[in-house]
Amino acid sequence: MNEPRIYVDFNEMPTANEVLLSKFDTKVDSSGKAIYFVEGMRVSVYMDDEDKCGSPDNLIAEGIARRNHYGGWTAAARWVVVISERGIRHESEERPHEPPEDNYQYSPANCPR
Repeated sequence: MNEPRIYVDFNEMPTANEVLLSKFDTKVDSSGKAIYFVEGMRVSVYMDDEDKCGSPDNLIAEGIARRNHYGGWTAAARWVVVISERGIRHESEERPHEPPEDNYQYSPANCPR
């Protein structure tokens, strides 16, 4: 990762553009720094994922922290992230890359060994 990010689980989304952030007012980011949440602060988040070949390719997003006002299954979380218009994307989408050949088709045989 190019910048420290806070781990989230993108499977825990109370709405289409919000993800649960933390049960507590602080959480340690990927650099080991404790982050104290305040309403409206900008946060960068990630979740482990892989590309088609099994290489690490984190899911990433940015957004704004806000108090969790939902109940039900989300009640244990104190904070959520309202995800920016850029949405959730793979980290590899942030890196410049060569476009695939016109006739390229994914195959496990195309994965580096």
